[in-house]
Amino acid sequence: MDAAAQIMTTPTLPPHVLAIDDDADMRQLIADYLGDNDLRVTTVATGSDMHKVLAQHAIDVVVLDLPLVGEDGIQLAKKLRETSEIPIIIVSGRKDEADRVMGLELGADDYLIKPFSPRELLARVRAVLRRYKTTSEVLPARNEKRRAYRFAGWELNLRTRRLTGAGGRRVALSNGEFSLLEALCAAPQRVLSREQLLDLSRLHNAEVYDRSIDVQILRMRRKIEADPSHSQGRKTARGAGYIVRPPVEVLH
Repeated sequence: MDAAAQIMTTPTLPPHVLAIDDDADMRQLIADYLGDNDLRVTTVATGSDMHKVLAQHAIDVVVLDLPLVGEDGIQLAKKLRETSEIPIIIVSGRKDEADRVMGLELGADDYLIKPFSPRELLARVRAVLRRYKTTSEVLPARNEKRRAYRFAGWELNLRTRRLTGAGGRRVALSNGEFSLLEALCAAPQRVLSREQLLDLSRLHNAEVYDRSIDVQILRMRRKIEADPSHSQGRKTARGAGYIVRPPVEVLH
């Protein structure tokens, strides 16, 4: 068997920023500027909408205003930090030192006072992303709960069990295909035998059987590769197993 989850190397999905602000003009400014600088941006006005987005998407950075309708930013930051390690940048017109200290003590990674330039916000977002990535690489076991995998232009969301490509294109996977892809992403650039894939998939209660692994891998490849029969990836030794060759980013 020629090895391979032969996934073509396509541009990596850019980080996804979620901005919560009740000012429509500010939301538009953030969306336009960050979006023009190679970031994906989702903007909402309330805490309830923030929770909906977090439940559906793997967010890299939250930009959070303090005065909001309903729950204020301080309450939202506290709840978010209790359940997640997503970096938080608080933006607010409140200039009191007490507000800044409270926000940082609740676990925010940065605090930016309004009015600010979009360029400064972009710099803060990039700095937080660099710090978070470095910490994740140095301390990979700090939080074993994983939210998503990103590889070769794809995002596999483990919470919603969705595979999303560039431009938000969603690809429907069967339970078996999803579990096989999850197992491969959890061990990137390593050859996994049929037996290993079978054991790992069963951990997720998937209906995967030895003789069906080859078929399900082929179906999955057809869904996510431009040309599965002419993959750019190098094939492994015959009979060895399957491998995801592109680097895989883990979101905790």
